[in-house]
Amino acid sequence: MTNQRSNARGLYAISVVAELLGTGQQNIRLYERRGLLTPKRTEGGTRQYSEADLAVLRRIAELLDDGLNLAGVAKVLELEMDNARLRRQLKRARTSAHQDKEKD
Repeated sequence: MTNQRSNARGLYAISVVAELLGTGQQNIRLYERRGLLTPKRTEGGTRQYSEADLAVLRRIAELLDDGLNLAGVAKVLELEMDNARLRRQLKRARTSAHQDKEKD
């Protein structure tokens, strides 16, 4: 759980993220406007990107390099999140079923 929290904590300013990923700040802002990611904000409104945000931005770059447009990228990200959610639910169900079986 601690790792998830640290991955979600805003650590980087947009200029640092742009430099780390080799992209422009305007591209990152566009991805945010399109709903592809939502960075944390300081009380003053400054964007703060987390490690998880960087992973999403890297995935966006991969998909764009593969020839998808932003609408396609959005759909793939949505499907990947749904897939991950369903896998977690399946794992919980299997764990619960296994525990119930052990009780019998």
